[in-house]
Amino acid sequence: MQNRPLMAIVAATAATALALAGCSSSGGSKAPGGNGSSSSNGGLNTSSAGGLNSSSGNSGGGKPTYTIGFLGALSGPYAQLGINEKQGATLAIDQANSSGKYNFTIKFDPQDSEGDPAKAPAAATALISNPNVIGVIGPAFSGESEAVDPSFCHASPPMPIVTASASEAALADKGYTCWHRIISNDNVEGTQGADWLARTGAKKVYVLNDLSAYGEGVAKTMAQELRKKGVTVITNGVDGTSTKNYNPIAQTITASGADAMFYGGYDANAALLAKALVAAGFKGRMVSGNGSKDSTFTKNAGKAGYGFYFTCGCQDATKAPSAKAFAAAYQKMFGEAPSTYSPEAFDAANLFIDAINNLTKAGKPVNRTTLLTQLNKEDYKGITTEIKFRPNGEIVNSSLTVGLYQDQKGQIVGLGDITKVK
Repeated sequence: MQNRPLMAIVAATAATALALAGCSSSGGSKAPGGNGSSSSNGGLNTSSAGGLNSSSGNSGGGKPTYTIGFLGALSGPYAQLGINEKQGATLAIDQANSSGKYNFTIKFDPQDSEGDPAKAPAAATALISNPNVIGVIGPAFSGESEAVDPSFCHASPPMPIVTASASEAALADKGYTCWHRIISNDNVEGTQGADWLARTGAKKVYVLNDLSAYGEGVAKTMAQELRKKGVTVITNGVDGTSTKNYNPIAQTITASGADAMFYGGYDANAALLAKALVAAGFKGRMVSGNGSKDSTFTKNAGKAGYGFYFTCGCQDATKAPSAKAFAAAYQKMFGEAPSTYSPEAFDAANLFIDAINNLTKAGKPVNRTTLLTQLNKEDYKGITTEIKFRPNGEIVNSSLTVGLYQDQKGQIVGLGDITKVK
């Protein structure tokens, strides 16, 4: 992954965020997958929770209360994916508290990063410095994960984190001992997406990315696998943080003669690209990864998005039998069907709740240290998959699948396991 000049801005903003101890950064917005150096936030290697080895309080009913945090975009152009996750986790916590099954109560502390690596450090600091927070769902995006995972894992004590959506493959190679991921990474998604394109007749593919951590990673894997399959590949990058006019690159893609286009990037920009490609007369297949699959794309792209494909290592909760009860409860609580990464965040929250319950039943104290140890031992059957971790934080389950989805007249419809779709 290429380093970008904006990394220096991220580093400076991170230091400011620590000084402000939770106040929002004034830095300019970056795409959620934007490059953030894993060492750029060394100043956030805080020990503010150093002596806080017990993070429980008492609820009104006499039960201990434990707080689970969340870090992701809840406002700004990338908010929809974060809202999906927040709602999935909220449902899990509400169900746990109302079930009567547990002798503890869970509180939820969601922090808004706007999906911006420069603003994520302030959100991370707010969670780390809160002694009641004993675990965090997130970060939601790959770029902000690069920016703040060191802060969580180098805190004293380390903060257990479980991402339900940050898919950049390299996150597993950082050596972060507090980090966990419950979805398949971009190497899996990019490889299977490329295999589908090649298997279904693609001869020349234009692979474009938004220069973010996520976009570059999935696009690189896509291009490499396509070439292995004998497909001609053209690669290019357009900065998703500053580009508003996609007409020039759309004309370039159309003129290339490519019979398919893959975009590694996020929903709002993918919608602009789709409109530009249609205007340029592009007739090939248009495909993007998990970062583009949500209602922001369908709303902003309109008819230009019709037929657009998406790859995603996520569950279609509207069709999966294991998610039937979840989907009904989600619809009832929020008045809408669950969307991208809602079920994964539901599983992440329930994973934390199960780990807390196992500690409680064993008569052990519940705090960040014991929770991290318990997470590494968990073997939890969720609605999306069985969750059990390898030492590097990746999920053990090798049967994780990548789904193929399509915008069908403004509705993103699941087409099934991408390895089986013709």
